[in-house]
Formats: sequence, structure tokens, C-alpha cells
Amino acid sequence: MSARSIWKGTLHVGSSKLPIKLFSAVQDQAVHFHVLEKSNKSRIKQQMVNPDSGDTVPKENIRKGYEVRKGTFVLLDESEIRMVEPKPSREVEALEFVPQKAIDAQLFERPYYLGPDGDARAYFAMVDALSRKRKHGVVHWTMRKKSYVGAVSVYEGYLAVNVLRPAEEVLSARDLVPTSGRDLTQNERRMAEQLISVLRGEFRPEDFKDDYRDRVKTFIKAKARGRKPRLAQVKTKRPTGSLMDQLSKSLKVMKKADEKKAA
Repeated sequence: MSARSIWKGTLHVGSSKLPIKLFSAVQDQAVHFHVLEKSNKSRIKQQMVNPDSGDTVPKENIRKGYEVRKGTFVLLDESEIRMVEPKPSREVEALEFVPQKAIDAQLFERPYYLGPDGDARAYFAMVDALSRKRKHGVVHWTMRKKSYVGAVSVYEGYLAVNVLRPAEEVLSARDLVPTSGRDLTQNERRMAEQLISVLRGEFRPEDFKDDYRDRVKTFIKAKARGRKPRLAQVKTKRPTGSLMDQLSKSLKVMKKADEKKAA
């Protein structure tokens, strides 16, 4: 791996210890803007301001507080916050190994790679074993004053760990307001299935891009050259008619497109 590691630790599996490096598996490609003063293009600094008086509040007068009820706060200073922080550690502890299907995809939050840090043979032995068993290793570790639980798996011949969200942060579909319409007619079922069949294909991640980011970058590059391109507005149409009408129209349009491709 030529990427730069962001953290080092040791993966503990029972009595075995495996030195590892943590690498980010994704990178931010969003367009970030600076906030500037219009007249001289100087960067503007953010300040803490009292909304009642409009006065700037100095750092030494700022406290963190948690609102326990409307208008009532529990105040904490930095020393108190440090008391409840997890203890620093370089250990990634394997808690259990579970079938891959046991962990719902909604729990996955952010992926990282776990690369070898010296003992390559032991590392790839773990890769091989985890791949053959088709298991997720549930692990716990502390990094930069925060505790994490993750699922270790094999991706492209290396260990990868996906940070897991706490279960209480995931909303259940059962909490949705029940809606009518579950008693479908045979015709409605058939048309919906036809719509799915017409749109059959193979998923290729590279085909899907951030259109907004690309449009912003195109606009910025043109302005940097002294031009101001005219970008067409993205129009959206509100659906009209019943769902059956929409399905029928969609099928006709997609069948015509499919016939043109085949011709």
C-alpha cells in the first residue's frame, strides 16, 4: 500500500497480536469554499458572539453545556470532559466473529483499510482465514479520544474495517406511518415487475458521479479563465396521474429506448 497511514495499532485475536496500520478507504471530493471579505478577498475568521449583546466572547469565558431541560444547562469544563474520555490505547480487540449476514448494512458508517505493519505472513494468514470462513470480526478500539466498534472483513485481498453506528442511531422501517395500498391487483404487480425487468443491468460504481460537484468545478474553471458559462437549469417534473398511469408511461418510454439500442 502506498497510501499514508493515519493510525497504528495492534489487532488482538485471542492471545495473538498482529501489528496493523489504519488507512482511510474513502476520500472527500466535495467542493469546499473559503469565506472571504468582498473588498479585499481576505479570509474571514469566525468568532463566538453573544446573540443578546452582540459582543465577542473571549475564549476564557466560554463553557460547554448540555441542556437537560428548556433553559437549564449542566456546565462542563475541559478537565471534566477529559475525565470521561476513553483511555488512550493502541489495541484493536476482536470481540467475536459472526456470519457476514448478521450485520445489517445500515450499521456501516465509514470504511478503513487495515494494512500489515511488519509481520506480513501472519497478516495474510488472517486474511486467508477470514475469507475462507466468510465471517465478520467484530472489533473495538479507541482512536483520538473516541471509542469505536467495527466489522473487519476482507476486501481485495486486504483486511478492511467498517465503523459501525450504535444501534440506537438506526431508525427502523417499522416506525413508518402505515399506508394503504398493500392489496395489489395482479395487473399492478405485473406492470411493476415489467418496469424492473426493463431497467435490468449491471451496477458499475464508476458510472455514477456527483453531478453537482462536476457542474461547480466546470463553472469555477471557466471563471478562472475569465469566462462565465451558462449552465442549463436542471428541471424536475412533478408526477401527474395515478401510479398505474406513470408505470404505463415509463414502460412505453423505456421499451422504445430498448428497441433503439437493439436496432
